[in-house]
Amino acid sequence: MHLSTALRQLLAAGDTVVMPDAYDPLSARIIERMGFPAVQCSGFSMALSACSPEPSFGLKRNVAATKAICGAVKVPVMADGEDGFGDVSAIPATISAFIEAGVAGINLEDQVLGEPGPKRLIEMGAAVEKLQAARDAASEAGAADVIINGRTDALAADPEGGLEEAIVRGNAYLEAGADLVFVVGVSTAEQVEKLVAGLQGPLSIAAGMPNNMHLSLAELKRLGVRRVSLPSLAIFSAIKAIQRSLQSVVDTEGFEELGAGEALVSMQDVMGLLAP
Repeated sequence: MHLSTALRQLLAAGDTVVMPDAYDPLSARIIERMGFPAVQCSGFSMALSACSPEPSFGLKRNVAATKAICGAVKVPVMADGEDGFGDVSAIPATISAFIEAGVAGINLEDQVLGEPGPKRLIEMGAAVEKLQAARDAASEAGAADVIINGRTDALAADPEGGLEEAIVRGNAYLEAGADLVFVVGVSTAEQVEKLVAGLQGPLSIAAGMPNNMHLSLAELKRLGVRRVSLPSLAIFSAIKAIQRSLQSVVDTEGFEELGAGEALVSMQDVMGLLAP
């Protein structure tokens, strides 16, 4: 079974699919070994790990990092396609590149990238055209089952009044060929309930973020969210762990705290991660 078909079946099963976001092959393999059924790539995290601002990370480096992640795991991987890396004319090449990298799905978003100032959205019609082009490109590449996650930043751009816009855009994206709608900026159970009720297809949100850390996975499952990503949990945890371990060396000029607190992974565990 192709991994995109497996991912499609996972999402159609009715259970909430939790997909932590990876930033490199090692983080992806840890996610897989922890029992998660799929991996989401995070463009932000991949760029951060390369010490590069996300807008300048670019398609070539994103695809290369995504391909390495796909090669490290056996579970389905979803790519972070950002805004498609251009206007609608760029979409076929972008989709083809990610399909060749081995992805089972891809996120495409409607925010304007790389500009200073408040978050802005592209015109809904332009976003619809991109999603239609993405669906056509996937079919032409022989990967009609590839999952397309239509992301809208309408709520994040306008926390007070953007919920209805997110629903309108989400339904338009579903009609254009998206398989599910990824609404960014969700922070309350009430918003989730309105989105589940208003969208004519499955809802995807990001959890474990500063604005919605209080929402548990159990609650999101109960409310009917179909897919939950954990966008920055892995890389933020890694940064904090590295800082904490090195700070203990600076403070103590020794390693006793690391050993006593079992802060370091065992060599046996490390070798286990390297095993196919």
